[in-house]
Amino acid sequence: MRKLLVFAEQAFTVLSLTIYSQGVLLLILSGGANQEDDTDYDTALLRAVLFFIYAATSFLLVVRWKKVISALSKDGFIWVLVGVSTVSVFWSEAPAITIPRSVALIGTTLFGLYLASRYSMRQQLQLLGWMFGLAIVLSIVFAVALPSYGLMGGVHAGAWRGIYTHKNFLGASMSVSAIVFLLLTMGAKKNRLLIWCGLSLSVNLLFLSCSTSALLNLVFLLALLPLYQSLRWRYDLMIPAIIAIATLGGIVQLWITNNPDTLLVAVGKDTTLTGRTDMWPYVLDMIWKRPWLGYGYSAFWQGLNGPSASIWYATGWNPTHPHNGLLALWLDLGLLGVLIFAAGFLISFLGALAWVRKSRTSEALWPGLYMTYMFLSNLTETNLLKSNSLGWVLYVAVALSVLSPSEQPAKMAACMPS
Repeated sequence: MRKLLVFAEQAFTVLSLTIYSQGVLLLILSGGANQEDDTDYDTALLRAVLFFIYAATSFLLVVRWKKVISALSKDGFIWVLVGVSTVSVFWSEAPAITIPRSVALIGTTLFGLYLASRYSMRQQLQLLGWMFGLAIVLSIVFAVALPSYGLMGGVHAGAWRGIYTHKNFLGASMSVSAIVFLLLTMGAKKNRLLIWCGLSLSVNLLFLSCSTSALLNLVFLLALLPLYQSLRWRYDLMIPAIIAIATLGGIVQLWITNNPDTLLVAVGKDTTLTGRTDMWPYVLDMIWKRPWLGYGYSAFWQGLNGPSASIWYATGWNPTHPHNGLLALWLDLGLLGVLIFAAGFLISFLGALAWVRKSRTSEALWPGLYMTYMFLSNLTETNLLKSNSLGWVLYVAVALSVLSPSEQPAKMAACMPS
């Protein structure tokens, strides 16, 4: 009976992670709509599923309240930031939007707390491996058997999107998946072939998604992996290695700074990053109008009915976010929100580096790599403090886990590769 309950809880976790990754349900509910399609669809089923996840998560947290309280106290910045998001309803440009989005953010954050308080870092990676494995299989099925859903049409015709609504979402998912499976291969004692298949398919789907940003992020993370591993060496070896890697990185950065057009053309991007850089000056203009507290959580991008109307008119297209996580956070919660997040992120990142130094396991590399990925991906996309988002779930789980490395939960019954 106990093994059955453990399996049921793990299945709930994997399926919830899949929903938070915005896979399957949104694509089906949208009817396979493409980026340029102006389609409204009923999300009542998705809301019901998310409500069930919130309720089940709350129950599981109450059941293990002692461990939850211990994990809860490790990173106050997360809870302060969520609190500011909630009270921003008092100055929000769209309080009717801010209230439900804040509730969703609380539910999303609680799921990250559940991961950190229930599972060890190794177990979190294993569960992510199962989730991404499921996403890989379903993405192949959708692309091959249901191409009207699994493949993009319109301006991105032919690019794979799998179980996601856009090719970039598949690309982002597979870049994280590749890192997860790579770390699992480094520590696997059995089922190595299965894990290597997961890594190989992740990379192949990343290429099929034609997502340049996701590919560059993966390449950068792979390049950083030796740097993080060198933190485990003796000081007489570690310091020269870090200096050498930093010097090489500085040379590459200098070349990129002096030849940005060449690099962008080489990877198939225009110099405006598909209109992003043209939009950012207008976003900054709106930030300066309300720099301290912002426009309220999720209240800015309301089309022609909100503050975003001026950006739509100025740019000639209809963005729904600024394609930069920091700018999105600044619009929502002002400089106050940016400073709270930055302080928490810095402390957690230093904790992640300390974890690498203290532990020789492959999973100890995950927090630093994921936080680096989060920083990189938010340079051109928006995934900070986003409700119902896998990105925010994993950040919360990682941040709370690295700040309490001595309090990892006891191992559960094994039903996944180790």
